[in-house]
Amino acid sequence: MENKPISYLLLISILCMSIFSASFFLNGCGSRGDDLPLGEVNEAPEELASPDVPKEPPANGITDITEETADTDGQEEPLPVIEKRQTIDGKRQSYLTGEWIREEAALRRPIAVMIPNNAPAMPQYGLSKAAIIYEAPVEGRITRLMAVWEDYDSLAHIGPVRSSRDYFVYVAMGYEAIYCNWGLARPYVEDLLRQDTVQNISAAVEGIHNPSDEAFGRIKRPGYATEFTGYLFTDGLEKAIKRQKYETEYDSAYVPPFTFAQDGHRAEYEEEENAVSIYPGGRESNSGGYGVYNPYFEYNEKDRRYYRFQDGKKQIDEYDDSQLAVSNVVFQYCHGEVRDKKDYLAFGVHGEGEALVFTNGKVIKGTWKRYDGDATPAKFYDKAGEEIIFNQGKTWICNIWDEYGEFAEYH
Repeated sequence: MENKPISYLLLISILCMSIFSASFFLNGCGSRGDDLPLGEVNEAPEELASPDVPKEPPANGITDITEETADTDGQEEPLPVIEKRQTIDGKRQSYLTGEWIREEAALRRPIAVMIPNNAPAMPQYGLSKAAIIYEAPVEGRITRLMAVWEDYDSLAHIGPVRSSRDYFVYVAMGYEAIYCNWGLARPYVEDLLRQDTVQNISAAVEGIHNPSDEAFGRIKRPGYATEFTGYLFTDGLEKAIKRQKYETEYDSAYVPPFTFAQDGHRAEYEEEENAVSIYPGGRESNSGGYGVYNPYFEYNEKDRRYYRFQDGKKQIDEYDDSQLAVSNVVFQYCHGEVRDKKDYLAFGVHGEGEALVFTNGKVIKGTWKRYDGDATPAKFYDKAGEEIIFNQGKTWICNIWDEYGEFAEYH
């Protein structure tokens, strides 16, 4: 009889422990859910949270990560580029070089002047002040230059000045430049220069219907042929532009030819191939335009510019005895053909083609495209279709006749 109460109490104790255990496990071991306000969700500490990707790799070896959960750590920020321009202390960033120049010069339409590049014409005057130099083959299988100036007020004259070819005119139109020439390949240029869309300052020769003789004159150069003594004088140029009633500022539809890295930043292209010696026509004699004088560029790592050599020596500007040097070099491959018995050439400077852009000691392989008419320039893109970012400074563009592109080299 005395053991019955003890057994009864034991049974009650066991039952209570069972109820307590069930309640403990239902509420969760260590849970603080009862302490949270209504509507809040209890979260595991960050280091213990379950990842958004499966713990085990899928059978096909591919894991889908949504845009929201993709890890962006380690991605490089986009290189800042010059976009909207503004005037600060009377200066503005150039559309042609990205550098700060006088506001008046930055907003003014540039001039594009035809310059001979063969040995009997050397040295040229004023090229070191040009923002862009465009080089292309002409008859005789040599090259001619079209230099583009925006800030030319410090130059009393520029030259010598030579005759026009239509593909140079089309390139100048893309820069909205006032085109300057002394002479022309009449069958292919006469009608072009008469168009309202081509504003030109031309010396009075046969085939020119709106001459501007006040802009031109001759300078004595003992030992030089007459065709290498004609120069463009900048005071007469200003008078001619005013008399011709040409627009002097870019229009609202203007498209800059290059996109430049912003101040304090540099387009380094570290993943690209090194290229410090550049030969647009190779180092052998050939008929592609560059094979007579074998021009080339050497990259200087100290100032990050490409120095121009031609005919085995430095190419010098007579203006200040400096060697021509630029921040960017471009090989623009174009379809070319011989037009007639005079060996006049034609080049396709619209459409698209291959391109090599050299900057910061690197080479970026890509394409050029120009599909929006004469008033827009060629633009340059990498293999991914992104526009190539140029470093601030001058640019030299070599028109490479694609038939002779095999001779171009770099290392």
